[in-house]
Amino acid sequence: MADQSPDEGSKQKTDAEATSAETEKAVGSVGSVGPVGSGSTPDPAGTPDTADAADALPESDSEPDSESDSERTSEFVALKPVDVPALKPPRPVTAGPAPGARAAVEAAAPTSPAPDTEEPAPAAAPLPPLDLLAELTNTPRPPETPARTLTRRFKIWVPIVLLLALVFVVVQAARPLPTPSLKLGADTSSYSFDGRFGLPWPAKGQGAVRVQGAGSLGTFGEQKPVPTASVAKVMTAYVVLKEHPLKKDEAGPTIEVDEKAVREGEAKDESRIEGLTAGAKFSQQDMLKMLMIPSGNNIARLLARWSTGSGDETAFVAKMNEAAKALGMNDTTYTDPSGLDSKTVSTAVDQLKLAEAVMRFDAFRPIVALPNATIKGLPQPINNNNDNLLLAGLSIKGIKTGSNTAAGGALMWAAYKTVGDRTPLILGTMLDQRVDGPDPNGGNSLTLVKENSKKVIAAVRDALTSAVVVRKGQVAGYVDDGLGGRTPLIATRDLKAIGVPGQRLPLRLTDSGKPVPHAAGAGAVVGTLTVGSGADAPAVPVALQKDLREPSFGAKVTRLG
Repeated sequence: MADQSPDEGSKQKTDAEATSAETEKAVGSVGSVGPVGSGSTPDPAGTPDTADAADALPESDSEPDSESDSERTSEFVALKPVDVPALKPPRPVTAGPAPGARAAVEAAAPTSPAPDTEEPAPAAAPLPPLDLLAELTNTPRPPETPARTLTRRFKIWVPIVLLLALVFVVVQAARPLPTPSLKLGADTSSYSFDGRFGLPWPAKGQGAVRVQGAGSLGTFGEQKPVPTASVAKVMTAYVVLKEHPLKKDEAGPTIEVDEKAVREGEAKDESRIEGLTAGAKFSQQDMLKMLMIPSGNNIARLLARWSTGSGDETAFVAKMNEAAKALGMNDTTYTDPSGLDSKTVSTAVDQLKLAEAVMRFDAFRPIVALPNATIKGLPQPINNNNDNLLLAGLSIKGIKTGSNTAAGGALMWAAYKTVGDRTPLILGTMLDQRVDGPDPNGGNSLTLVKENSKKVIAAVRDALTSAVVVRKGQVAGYVDDGLGGRTPLIATRDLKAIGVPGQRLPLRLTDSGKPVPHAAGAGAVVGTLTVGSGADAPAVPVALQKDLREPSFGAKVTRLG
């Protein structure tokens, strides 16, 4: 309890005495009561109030200790009703004015109506970290300055930036490495032969020439679809061999001659095989000879029916067109297997694609190189329409002539020329050759196309030459690891190209049939260097000049993309 001054204690005592006097005065106002048993009758209506008054008296914790106490108690048995002011609970320990004095003070003081509800105090806003720290430590917040602001931001952002940098480094280092690739050097992207060369093309028609492995030597004329005549039989042979392949010098299955082939053998004004009898059987190889050497139209149709097992040639012609599309012969349309129909058309460039494809069959090349042949079951030998070319001393080995009024003269040819240690195949086509004047069934135009083709063949053979494009040990390119690293590649032997003067040949680097490694030792073969175009282009292996290593940690981390 707090210490009180003498004045405060005296004031409290005076207030207590005043309160006691007020209480005695209120009790004294109650009517007098006679002694118990004196014969006085109490007011019945006052009994409950008496009881209430008795209940209001404080209970004694103990029995009366003297007779005087008992007598004093009996004097208050019957009481008249009286309004007794309710006693207020005792005030807190802190002394204050007596109830009467307090009432006087409250009566003198101006009153104001109490609010209906008590509004809550607004919540205090949270303090900034530095203010909170200052309040907890009883240290005033330091004044804000640019230096302190910069320092605070530095302490907040530097750890975040460092964490992000660490995550970035880990992710970059764990990413898969790019696939290494082979790249040509700047000075080995192509090779050009010295000098100039021009082909002796005719003034009319169209033609194309290429050397296997060296690529195209050029074309002439407008490459528009024109009738091919019997050159169409090359596609017939190609489809038959695709459907029924033969090995070199293999006879193959037997094919029976039907009545239709016999009747067609008696037709006029078209090439055919005469003297056939129904039911006669010939091997597939002999049938191909009768197709390609004397150009039998009836044999072309018979092979078409036999190949598809049908009664006509419709299904086979569909296969011919499918094969043309597969070879990229986009300007070619076949309507019959013999070429007699003038609606069977193509271009010199398209027919050159077919020539390159068909000459890959081992069973086909020996047949078209024959000037003539004797076949058991035929009444006489068969002769080749281009026998004068085959015997011209130019190593011409086929392929097929064609002539009629609609087509004029047409020729697909193949020749060879040995250059150094290679003997490339020279292929050419010439279409729409026509003579001025009479030309029954295109016979004179056939002679013209053979003469014009012979000039071109001779010129190409004379011009073909060989040159070393890349020498052994020369850097031809490099392995690019995809992150800026380059490892040189060298040729393992001399790379020689064949071509004609002025011809430009492309070079290319390819893998060796398996992915380029990320790491390998010096001398490991990782690719192939090729010059020219086509499957027969000259090529040599290339090897690593030094060890191939994976990209460094720095290259992995700093890579983009």
